[in-house]
Amino acid sequence: MQQLKKQLQRIDKKGYKAYNDIKGSYRFEGFTLKVDHVQADPYASPSKVRVVISLQDLGIGKDEQTTPSRKTAVIDYFAERMMKELRSGKDQGGILIDGPGQEVMDRTAVKISAGELEVRLSVHLPAKGRTIMGKQAEERLTGRLPAAVKKAVHQFEQKSLKDALELADQQDEIRRYLTENKAAGFIANGAVLPRESGISSRPMKSAEARTFQSPPSMEVTIPLPHRSPISGMLIKEGVTLITGGGYHGKSTLLEAIESGVYNHRRGDGREYVITLADAAKIRAEDGRSVTRTDISMFISNLPNKKNTAQFTTENASGSTSQAANIMESLEAGSRCLLIDEDTSATNFMIRDSRMQELVHSSKEPITPFVSRVRPLYKEHGVSTILVVGGTGDYFSKADTVLMMDEYIPYDVTEEAHRIAEKDVRAEPAESAAPLPAGRKIQWNSFDASRGRKTKAGAKGRSTIMYGKETIDLSSVEQIVNTSQTEAVARIIQALEKHFASRAVSFEEAFRYIDKIYKEKGLDGFSIHEGVHPGEMALPRTVEIAAAASRYRRLRTE
Repeated sequence: MQQLKKQLQRIDKKGYKAYNDIKGSYRFEGFTLKVDHVQADPYASPSKVRVVISLQDLGIGKDEQTTPSRKTAVIDYFAERMMKELRSGKDQGGILIDGPGQEVMDRTAVKISAGELEVRLSVHLPAKGRTIMGKQAEERLTGRLPAAVKKAVHQFEQKSLKDALELADQQDEIRRYLTENKAAGFIANGAVLPRESGISSRPMKSAEARTFQSPPSMEVTIPLPHRSPISGMLIKEGVTLITGGGYHGKSTLLEAIESGVYNHRRGDGREYVITLADAAKIRAEDGRSVTRTDISMFISNLPNKKNTAQFTTENASGSTSQAANIMESLEAGSRCLLIDEDTSATNFMIRDSRMQELVHSSKEPITPFVSRVRPLYKEHGVSTILVVGGTGDYFSKADTVLMMDEYIPYDVTEEAHRIAEKDVRAEPAESAAPLPAGRKIQWNSFDASRGRKTKAGAKGRSTIMYGKETIDLSSVEQIVNTSQTEAVARIIQALEKHFASRAVSFEEAFRYIDKIYKEKGLDGFSIHEGVHPGEMALPRTVEIAAAASRYRRLRTE
């Protein structure tokens, strides 16, 4: 630490480029500080540093890393503690960490490897104009930083870390239970599903929120490690409808289910809401580009004779975009679709008997989802969880019908089936048709170059800047933070480089991603050698494929 102090005192009031002299490694009490990158000027992206601490000194051993979920829990635990500490007290914003939200996921802000814990930070090096403020930098790097490390890392509570690890074990066990019992999701009794606002993922205050209670007919009890068994609602594979009056909690329940693809931290209210990890939220997305996606299962015989087995457009309609979103999710490996009628194209979802009588089937290119939802499950094992409040056409297709009444779910399956039997209609034999072979992506159609430089990164949660192109992810709702979007951009850039000479399917691309991730973690997708990639979080393959499919210069075979 003294060495760094001397360096900062020496360069005080010099030109900003003199900050480059502090690059290197410095020994502090209890940790080593590594200055990897120094910003070019006061207005550039902040400098990058790493705090390296021995796991042995922290009392963290192999037991905390026995499963991927446990290791991720440790990463999340220290990232959150450091974030909270840096946001408190004086000098807020001077030192930053890419802190987590409510979801627990692997992220590059903290790394565990080779017996060490690395905390990756961004530091704004202070200046007056372009003149170094050495005393302020000294206070930030040798005062504020070690104090935060001491409180957030060295003085952590073993009990709270143990609780995070045990919660990860319990969430793993529920996921295992879903697989063994052919279920799509589980929602624990007592879960708090509503959020405090439409722009926050934090739970609604318990005094205002109605806690979840399973219908008796759907309740199961799951034995869990480290605690008593847990009871809640099991959503079996197949077709599940969530219905009920407006404002009674239908969409709130679906939103909790879609967030259940991720683990959540203790106190979130959804820590025991668990969904199949590959479940994909589907919606209409007017205006998106589509490149050679086979949507013929839903759309055929278009008036312009367009080939829907290799459908391409720069401006998809509601129905064609929703069809493409389904087929691309299946192509990416999803076997559970989550759909809300509020964000769906009506003509894609249903076509009632009166409309069928008026518009002959030979003049209607759309086969509505209601005609495919059942065979999708029977023939291909694709489950659907669907919010619907405006039509009963899905009653006869559903394995389970839930009715939400003042945020409480009721199993009304038998009643819904009785109602459907009163209105039996002649319907053509249903078949989902074979799932199409996946497209081969020409990864060299991606171009991150922007003049002499390359540009591939997130601009907020819902946008990727890729070279001269913008990839709009605003309708890819299960990306929950900018760090995931950043990782998606970096992964696509790695695929562009690795598969430059040949086109490969998403399946093969995913195998390559998995190989790199197992060998190097998310660090393996950084293009900046020697500079820590401390602003990425693990995306799902479904979202990687979604981003690639929305690239407007995409070419496929």
